[in-house]
Amino acid sequence: MILDISAVLLFGAASVFAVRTRSAGGGAALVLFLFGFFAAGTGAYEPIHNLVQASADALSALGN
Repeated sequence: MILDISAVLLFGAASVFAVRTRSAGGGAALVLFLFGFFAAGTGAYEPIHNLVQASADALSALGN
């Protein structure tokens, strides 16, 4: 079974978790940064989306 989750939903949930736990590390900052670009759909959306998509494809290829 394949589970398909929207990147906006995933980063949104991660940012809510980061804010609630009062995380101040670099990982939380990166999650909030990426969520902002996915949600806003700015001109930087396409390169960041491609980077995240390539990372997701690489991680999924590791399982094969």
